[in-house]
Amino acid sequence: MNHIAGLDRSQTLLFPERLEDYIAPENPVRFLDAFIAKQDLATLGFAKARCAVTGRPPYDPAMLVKLYLYGYLHRLRSSRRLEAECQRNVELIWLTGKLHPDFKTIADFRTDNLKPLKALARRFTLFCRTLNLFGGELLAIDGSKFRAVNSREHNFNASKLQELLAHTDARLAEYFEALATADTNEPAAPKLTREALAQRD
Repeated sequence: MNHIAGLDRSQTLLFPERLEDYIAPENPVRFLDAFIAKQDLATLGFAKARCAVTGRPPYDPAMLVKLYLYGYLHRLRSSRRLEAECQRNVELIWLTGKLHPDFKTIADFRTDNLKPLKALARRFTLFCRTLNLFGGELLAIDGSKFRAVNSREHNFNASKLQELLAHTDARLAEYFEALATADTNEPAAPKLTREALAQRD
């Protein structure tokens, strides 16, 4: 009895598979794509949301925002990691339409659009919380003190909601600062060529 055989890598396919076939209908990445499609990025203040008539066309800010939000959800903080994932991660290949911007383009987009990115990330987080899409898993309980169901921490008023929003903004600021730190601290990996790999044999 033989093992289950995969597809021969050199085999030519008469009808190539579509990108759409790789992502299941219930995959959460489709929700991310639909959320960004509903946003008016020009109104939010994203640079190059409307293309100039002349010059080289830029990457669509919607694609780069999807990339950053995907990285936010999957804890990919480095621009170099996002660049690498664009070439090997099937979800990102689908999300970006098989585009793979380099790490400098990704980092520059964040630097040039920091304020609208924060606003959009905040809107995305609040929208996900409204739909109860965040699990809120319990990580640990320290000690034996538990809050009562009707304690002050569980009653919300306008001032407490403002504090929560301010806390969310502070966390977003920390996150974008961590992204910048990750980009500056991560060493550039040397590109391996076929010749360099052949010399190591």
